[in-house]
Amino acid sequence: MQPLDFFRQLSGQTRTLRANQQIAVALAFVAGAVNAGGFLAVHQYTSHMTGFISAVSDNLILGNALLVIAGIGSMISFISGAAATSIMVNWARHRNLHSTYALVLAAESFLLLLFGLLGANLDAYLDITVPLTVILLCFIMGLQNAVMTKMSDAGIRATHLTGVVTDLGIELGKMFYWNHRNARNAEGYVRARHEKVIFYVALLTIFFIGGILGAVGFKYLGYSTVLPLALILFVIALMPLVDDAFVRFRGLRA
Repeated sequence: MQPLDFFRQLSGQTRTLRANQQIAVALAFVAGAVNAGGFLAVHQYTSHMTGFISAVSDNLILGNALLVIAGIGSMISFISGAAATSIMVNWARHRNLHSTYALVLAAESFLLLLFGLLGANLDAYLDITVPLTVILLCFIMGLQNAVMTKMSDAGIRATHLTGVVTDLGIELGKMFYWNHRNARNAEGYVRARHEKVIFYVALLTIFFIGGILGAVGFKYLGYSTVLPLALILFVIALMPLVDDAFVRFRGLRA
């Protein structure tokens, strides 16, 4: 397969299991880096809404009204990001665009650059920039989680790992189950899907590696660390966008 065809399939309108798994690995790397780097920037992880809701509950009982408002705002931002993905994907589908999913990845790339620009000025206006940065990161993670969900028909998550770890545990349970009363081809035989175990381990590993590199990058290089992350997303999204541009150009000349 030619490199251009590879990237065309990676984020194109027509989805395959292999393409979904490949882009999930790439998005897991970006999510790991953004989560770890974002924590160093604003001292919060921004892809795990369970933690936000728990924090809102705790702060509500403790009487920390500002933290309650901040937590609710972050949750609304994540939901808004997911909703924005749904709007963009459905808009593109109705127009039969090659860039049905690439549009969202391109938007995420742009917003990561905005995060870098906003973060570079955190020290100047902390009361404003820190909350805005948290809200922006939650929106970005909502975008990414939703686009992977739409691509895979809710089969793969690549922004947070709770589901991945759960699915890995299920497959490992199948792997170690003792089928002492069932023949291999008999009904009821418990069979592990080894390819899924490998995939889940790969997602966990690449998320972890992304987290390490993101933390190191933000610690030593600062917000310029988002540049390669934004570039990864832009490169993944580019070919379907180019294809749509050519279709549009030919239509104008016809």
